[in-house]
Amino acid sequence: VQLVESGGGSMQAGGSLRLSCAASGLPYSSNCMAWFRQTPGKEREGVAAIGDDGSTKYGDFVKGRFTISLDNAKNTLYLQMNSLKPEDTGMYYCAADASCSADFAYWGRGTQVTV
Repeated sequence: VQLVESGGGSMQAGGSLRLSCAASGLPYSSNCMAWFRQTPGKEREGVAAIGDDGSTKYGDFVKGRFTISLDNAKNTLYLQMNSLKPEDTGMYYCAADASCSADFAYWGRGTQVTV
């Protein structure tokens, strides 16, 4: 199993970034993919998740600024982040598992976002 994130970088406040997560080797039962982040001084938190039925959920702090999407043909997960704030700075991780309610079994190594 490989989850490889990309698209992080430095951006001014108010700007946008799109993160990508290329997935390979995932079990057929991996019905949920998600983005998490680790920001300085805080515990890892869920950013957004998407189920195989297309349902999505977001962390309260997102407040309409981020959009998660999944391109099944490309086996790639995306996170469009708009109106970035300095407090969005952190390492962003892609994860996958059979359920969005589970402890995620598969993780990428992360991509750094600095605002």
